[in-house]
Amino acid sequence: MSTPQDLSHLKTIEQRILWLSHWMIHHANHIRPKVDGIKIGGHQASSASMVSIMTALYFSTLRPEDRVAVKPHASPVFHAIQYLMGNLDRARMENFRGYGGVQSYPSRTKDVDDVDFSTGSVGLGVAVTAFAALVQDYIAAKDWGQGAPMGRMVALVGDAELDEGNVYETLQEGWKNDLRNCWWIIDYNRQSLDGIVREGLFERVEKIFDAFGWDVVRIKYGALQRAAFAEPGGDKLRDWIDACPNQQYSALTFMGGAVWRKRLMEDLGDQGDVSALLDRRSDEELAALMENLGGNCVATMAETFAAIDHDRPTCFLAYTVKGWGTPIAGLKDNHGGLMNKTQFAAWQAHMGVPEGQEWEPLATVADPGALRAFLDGVPFFAKGRRRFTDARLAVPGIEIASDREISTQAAFGKVLDDLSKGDSDLAARIVTTSPDVTGTTNLGPWVNRRKLFARKDQADAFIEHKIPSTAKWEFTPKGQHIELGIAEMNLMLLLGAAGLSHSLFGKRLIPVGTVYDPFVARGLDALNYACYQDARFLLVGTPSGVTLAPEGGAHQSIGSPLIGMSQDGLAAFEPAFADELAVIMEWAFDYLQRDGEGDPDERTWLRDETGGSVYLRLSTNPIEQPGKRVDDAFRQGAIDGAYWLRKPGPNAEVVIAYQGAVAPEAIRAAGLLGEARRDVGVLAVTSADRLNAGWTAAQRARARGNPAALSHIERLMGELPPHCHLVTVIDGHPATLGWLGSVAGHRTIPLGVEHFGQTGTIGDLYRHFGIDAGAIVERIEGLTAGRPGQPARLVG
Repeated sequence: MSTPQDLSHLKTIEQRILWLSHWMIHHANHIRPKVDGIKIGGHQASSASMVSIMTALYFSTLRPEDRVAVKPHASPVFHAIQYLMGNLDRARMENFRGYGGVQSYPSRTKDVDDVDFSTGSVGLGVAVTAFAALVQDYIAAKDWGQGAPMGRMVALVGDAELDEGNVYETLQEGWKNDLRNCWWIIDYNRQSLDGIVREGLFERVEKIFDAFGWDVVRIKYGALQRAAFAEPGGDKLRDWIDACPNQQYSALTFMGGAVWRKRLMEDLGDQGDVSALLDRRSDEELAALMENLGGNCVATMAETFAAIDHDRPTCFLAYTVKGWGTPIAGLKDNHGGLMNKTQFAAWQAHMGVPEGQEWEPLATVADPGALRAFLDGVPFFAKGRRRFTDARLAVPGIEIASDREISTQAAFGKVLDDLSKGDSDLAARIVTTSPDVTGTTNLGPWVNRRKLFARKDQADAFIEHKIPSTAKWEFTPKGQHIELGIAEMNLMLLLGAAGLSHSLFGKRLIPVGTVYDPFVARGLDALNYACYQDARFLLVGTPSGVTLAPEGGAHQSIGSPLIGMSQDGLAAFEPAFADELAVIMEWAFDYLQRDGEGDPDERTWLRDETGGSVYLRLSTNPIEQPGKRVDDAFRQGAIDGAYWLRKPGPNAEVVIAYQGAVAPEAIRAAGLLGEARRDVGVLAVTSADRLNAGWTAAQRARARGNPAALSHIERLMGELPPHCHLVTVIDGHPATLGWLGSVAGHRTIPLGVEHFGQTGTIGDLYRHFGIDAGAIVERIEGLTAGRPGQPARLVG
């Protein structure tokens, strides 16, 4: 338990953090010169309601092994804490929300202080702590992961974040996986961006958390209020507080002590003991009493946290006042509002901060030496910055037989199955996961060999009763697959948490997640969130496109290749052949582990040494393979994004560039055209994403004075004569490849899928969308000059 002296220091720290966080926001909005003429913002009121909670948490409760996802709008409080501890320089504080300064919301990749989890898209930072706790359990259960201290994964939650559906998907997944060592601390200030939170929300929240096995701790009253309740008449005051609607409480808080007194006297009447209780307090003291809710009392929060002596998941419902301790406390419009200059000047005088000492960390502190000694002993900061690393894992050679028809999805499953049979360090660190599509995305053989993860052994009744099944699903702490329910947001959040394991826990994982490709979009917010944190994982979207013909339009992806191109931190590939996939996966397993500098490779102008995550868009359509290929040009081209499957001649009239499962159509069309057109070429594109990224990077390099900068696609297209026509084809949106003509100024005919599909055969749908061999030939003959080739109607 905290000593009286500790509590005194915590109160001093609380006031310093309140000041520093709000001064940083005020400086950015009212003192720093404005360039764009727009409001900078910063969420003063949302920060104020978190100050006491975060003071108690960081300076009394947390240990170095604990990890925290800070409520996005409490970012100024987090950075004020880091500044107070000497972990953040003044220049960045002064440049809050400016280029190179403290970010609007905590960011692992953009901020320089010790951010555990990026936050910003509300609800995701909350949920990722549960998956980080699951990952921590996963690591601890392995022989190579034992011995590390078990930390608590803590989320600081805005009450409006409870409107996000992914929060409840996470609660269910946590219950299924026996979640532990997870705290969610809800800032229940009952005010959101557009208004006041509905009455009685806390009762629903408590019931939901209780249903999923969480302990719920309600922290409603601060120390001042509890002391007042013990006085004669205090029970009546408590009953009045409990019955007061949220809107009324907020409005009275904003109006202050005199109005509080008037309203309490009107509602409670002159009852002797109640009147005496109120009369013993000045207006200012009465306002402090009524605003002393549990979440705004640092002593209460410290005591509450210290009382938790178990590892069960715990929800703290901390009642707070939005804007606590400031002139805008309780104001309905305070979410986006800021103190104006007049209000802030008065508040500065109230806080006792002398002019000129606004940035001084210990300004107003009566005994700086004693406080500094206390800060030096705070456990959470004792070990410095808590970013870990782990050694890179050697990647064994990956090969797959390519002498028969096979789909890329089946080839993916075969690669993992082959790895599962070996004893490589890489295989030991692979963890697979899928949202209830494990079997239908070809993870089954891997799971059969490497088992499913659970903290306790669970028998498979089908095995026990000797009932034949291809799925031999045994749950064990040694298992290497985490099975999820049908919630793609949870998949992306788990990939994000597992993909940070080397940094959070000092143990590297190689997360591999599979999902039906159209539903990548369903988890897109969480996918973007994982990439923003620089998490490392392999995402496999399969099956994809209208090639998944019998499933119909609801299961046929169109825009996912464009997602792959546009998503930062994610290298997207769509191989057509098994050997391409093998080359790409071998490269990807190493790429996931890289953490080098950002200088580009002058061969491709890609920043491959920085590493990142990888997205594979695969198909269930088995196609004829090209036979064994061992040449370096093919292997390097598959990684760089493209290679010549059929090299064009010097007088090429047409080049067909394809990506993915439509390879047989492009190859067949080239054969037909070759009877009448000269030097037809076929460009096998494995990654429009990497081609485009290299091209734009090379253009930037040339603009900066390096005329020799050429990207991979520029070298390939530079071999074509100016009169050559380019046809691009993909089972996806045609814009994925349509830009290729811009590289060297070739007229381009982009083919692809722009509208929802339907059920049918692959041939039916390819013909319907004009991406079959016949359509390719027809478009070329209709839009280009030259002797007609074999009629398209004769194409099979």
